[in-house]
Amino acid sequence: MKGTSMNKIFKILLGVGLYLLDQSDSATKGVRDRAAGSLGDLRDTAQETYEAAAERLARASKAIRGGDSDVLRNTLVFTAGIGVGVGVGLLLAPARGDETRTVIADKVHEVGDKVRRQFSTERAATGTRG
Repeated sequence: MKGTSMNKIFKILLGVGLYLLDQSDSATKGVRDRAAGSLGDLRDTAQETYEAAAERLARASKAIRGGDSDVLRNTLVFTAGIGVGVGVGLLLAPARGDETRTVIADKVHEVGDKVRRQFSTERAATGTRG
């Protein structure tokens, strides 16, 4: 009788233990599911961040090597355009260089004189003196 009552107590304790474990498992299932979802989101975010960083690094590397930048090409085209313009100007110039410089200097002086006269008449008209 003593052995059967002990068996009944062990069976009851074992049943209670299994019931508590089952309840604990049910209660933590939601937490585990949310944690798994959060870890999945975290993994996705880490993957996207890694891909963005890798793409930026590749673009920076390409720019440093000169493959992504049009600045050098544009500078060379601009310089070539200046060279062609000067060459065509020298070939088609109607006068020698010293004569052309003299004409340009005379025109600059004329424009300067006109500007000075314009400002001097405006000051006289407004009554201000500087």
